Amino acid sequence: MQTALKAGSLSFIESLVMGVAGSAPGFTIAVTTAVLLGTAGTLSPGALLIFAVPMLGIAVAYKALNKKQVNAGAAYRWTTLAFGKFLGFFSGWALLLASMVFMVTGSLPLATSTLDFIDPALATNVVLSAGVAGVWFLAIAAVLIVGIEVTSRVQMVMTGVELLILTVVVLAALWHGIAVGPANPFHWSWFGFGYTPASFASSALVVVFFYWGWDVTANLAEETANAEDNAGNGGFISIFVTIAYYVTFVFAALFLFSIARAQSFSDNIIYNIAVSAGFGRTGGLLASFAVILSSVATLETTMLQFSRTLFAMGRDGAMPKLFGAVDPRTRTPVRAMIALIALGLVLLWGSSLMPTIKAIIQDSVRAVGLLVAYYYGLAGLVAAYEFAGLRHESIARWLTLCIFPALSGISLIVLGIYALTTFDRTTNVVGIGGLMLGIVFFRPGRFAIGEATDPAGQGTRPSTRPAGGPVAGS
Repeated sequence: MQTALKAGSLSFIESLVMGVAGSAPGFTIAVTTAVLLGTAGTLSPGALLIFAVPMLGIAVAYKALNKKQVNAGAAYRWTTLAFGKFLGFFSGWALLLASMVFMVTGSLPLATSTLDFIDPALATNVVLSAGVAGVWFLAIAAVLIVGIEVTSRVQMVMTGVELLILTVVVLAALWHGIAVGPANPFHWSWFGFGYTPASFASSALVVVFFYWGWDVTANLAEETANAEDNAGNGGFISIFVTIAYYVTFVFAALFLFSIARAQSFSDNIIYNIAVSAGFGRTGGLLASFAVILSSVATLETTMLQFSRTLFAMGRDGAMPKLFGAVDPRTRTPVRAMIALIALGLVLLWGSSLMPTIKAIIQDSVRAVGLLVAYYYGLAGLVAAYEFAGLRHESIARWLTLCIFPALSGISLIVLGIYALTTFDRTTNVVGIGGLMLGIVFFRPGRFAIGEATDPAGQGTRPSTRPAGGPVAGS
């Protein structure tokens, strides 16, 4: 049974583009900006910067851990080696579950943006949107099954065009908002800490959702050239690219709309920003095209994360072994992709039972933020454990690779726990109920953690972490 992915398929630039596409500026801005403004109000620009700090701490952890061990399972594998099978399995399960929920969150805006080209009124029809989303979902999955190299080429083109359109729209929107007089005049308090305890936690998790996705570069490490450096650097640098777009678009929304009006644009606020910036419906449709490209791109990267994580867990025996095989010709985990397609279509059609698209998106954004905070938080603690010994060699490296990730991981986990008390029943059922469902699949006797799979397909090699304790180097 072939268990090696196609090594050396992605360059550093392709890895960087995958990281940006994973966070999906166009899609995330279109869908999540209204949710953030509804939660944090005029504090939203500051929230994107404040809560980016723990995200950078986790990115540092990923960069360092990837340099130590390249594995398609990424956080799942690192957590398993450091903290054992139980926490390792549920780190992987949280990513799988977050990805499954995102199949709905990502597919529906793609459908509504498509329907905008026909008749914007159709975009509010949940059943019709679910049908169009299902067609897109199958088309994207087909591209991924063909192979990672074709997927990467498609991704490079889509992300490049998307960023070009977004740049033009946001610059025009900022200029228009300032010229006619902003709906919300700028004030330095936008970068302050005027949150209530509930809005602080909720805002943090919405921002986690904003940035989530860059870590796909680590899941693609086995398929990346010079993976020890390129995969980690690609994900880390991509965060700074997305910060720039997120903050400027939130400014544009605040300049153009009242908070109450901005909240009503939960299906595609970029369309409304483009129209209000003076581009008219033609410009709005061009902006919707950028959202379509971004939605396709982020669904691709989410499917890649799901399939590579399920593949790695199957290869280790943490999930059924049948998922740990690749197609001999394309070297892609086709069986994992088939499982993803089946689950994704079921969830898409299940979502059509929800009353509105806004309700679907709000609940799924919060649930995904909760799950991501959990497995990101664990990755930060793994880095703290692995690099604790650096305090004997270099205080600066110890603070960077151990303390910064540790504080970032702890803050995310604490915020996630507190947010549970503020969420509605649907969000908690999806987030916590889904996580607990993993108990059904957890079979610790089926997989071993003492060896790491060799990405080159030469069998196994010893773990990079000595059995006696934490590793002192990176």
